[in-house]
Amino acid sequence: MRKSFLIGRSWKVAVESIGMNIKVTKREIANRISSYLNRSITLEQMVDWAEDMICEAEYEEKDIELIKEVLSRLGLADVKEFGLSWDDCYNYLSRLGYQVKVSIYSYSAHANKIKVAD
Repeated sequence: MRKSFLIGRSWKVAVESIGMNIKVTKREIANRISSYLNRSITLEQMVDWAEDMICEAEYEEKDIELIKEVLSRLGLADVKEFGLSWDDCYNYLSRLGYQVKVSIYSYSAHANKIKVAD
């Protein structure tokens, strides 16, 4: 079974082809922001996903207002007047219930799996 992990507009085709409804949760949004910060996805991909989720997805009922607010803001992140800063991401993750911690590794230490900073 496919999930909404497909990036950008391609998720919609996959979801529609198997008749699956997408429910956006705080965890899913946190995962997207984390993927963006770790450069696994681009800003454009995150914006496309957020826009798609605003239009097509269902929201976790208990957190609907927070989810709608964060998705709306992520959907505007590619507009120059709004942008998306590190502080924005930090604040959204905190509001979604996540603690943000940055670890920095040297290239050689990362290759050897040795943590050099906390």
